[in-house]
Order: sequence, then C-alpha cells, then structure tokens
Amino acid sequence: MGYLLRHMLAVLLLPVTVAVLIPVWIARRFHVQPSWPSTSGDLVLAVSGALALLLGLMLFGASVHLFFAHGRGTLAPWDPPRHFVVRGPYRYVRNPMISGVVFTLLGIALVMRSVPHALWAGTFLLIIMVYIPILEEPGLERRFGPAYEGYRRNVPRFIPRLRPWCGEDAERLEPGGATR
Repeated sequence: MGYLLRHMLAVLLLPVTVAVLIPVWIARRFHVQPSWPSTSGDLVLAVSGALALLLGLMLFGASVHLFFAHGRGTLAPWDPPRHFVVRGPYRYVRNPMISGVVFTLLGIALVMRSVPHALWAGTFLLIIMVYIPILEEPGLERRFGPAYEGYRRNVPRFIPRLRPWCGEDAERLEPGGATR
C-alpha cells in the first residue's frame, strides 16, 4: 500500500472518527441543531468556537504534514513516524496534533453551543491524558532513545512553551531520523 494511501487511511480512521463521525452522531442522538447566534453571549461563544476550530485545524494540518513530509509515517499508532519530528509546532509542544483535535472538538461544542459536544471534548481530553503517558511516550522512548528523552525534558506535553525549543538536543536528532 502506498505511503499516501496509508496516510489518508490513518486520517480517515482516527481524527475523522473523533472529530466528525462522533460529533455528527452526538448531534443526531441529542437533537443538537446548528443555529445562528441570537444573543451577544451566543455570538461570543460562536466566534470563540470558530477561532478554536480554526486553530485546531491548523495545528492538526501542520502536524499531519510534518509526519508525512519529515516523519515518513502516519498519525496511526500501528504506522508511526520513522523519523523523530521536532519542527514547527513540535518545537513548542509535544502533542500539537492532539491539541489540534481537542481545539477542534471544543470549537464544535462552542459553535453549536452544545453541552453533549463539550462533554465529548472533555472525555476525549481525559482519554488522551491517560493514553499518551502510559502507552505513547514509552514507545517514543524506545524508538528514539536519548533524543526523545531530551525533547521530553524540554518541551511540555500539552501546554506550549512561549518560545520554540532550540536546545542542544534539537541540533543532534539525525540518528534514527532527521528533524529540525
């Protein structure tokens, strides 16, 4: 199966399920209908949601592009990047793709002004907060060794740094996979 096809399949199976199929199911199950904001409070929520949605899509898109162009793998746990990626948003936060999905889910909840969608965003965040340190990070440590350990010490998991990480380890990430 070609690299592009593997990449597209991973995107369709994971983020499309989390950020499209489940929110559509929630909207149908709980009879949530999109509507124009009728009050100034609704307008603030909708605009905030649109901004969160835009930020989420930008983070997600940038992350997927970096995995495709530089990581030579997909976002799927069964086909992870072969090269360690420390470029773009990964210089600020270790999980910009997940941050992008969370912002997207939050944006949907705010635009729709939907409590069930907000609960889904919170549930997804809780799941990911358990999954990443228990399952994902040990795998990254095994695959990328000291390079990942230095990165992990300097770049926060979810809350971004104010300035990009340009530490000494960022310059030496060539073994096992180039980045920067």
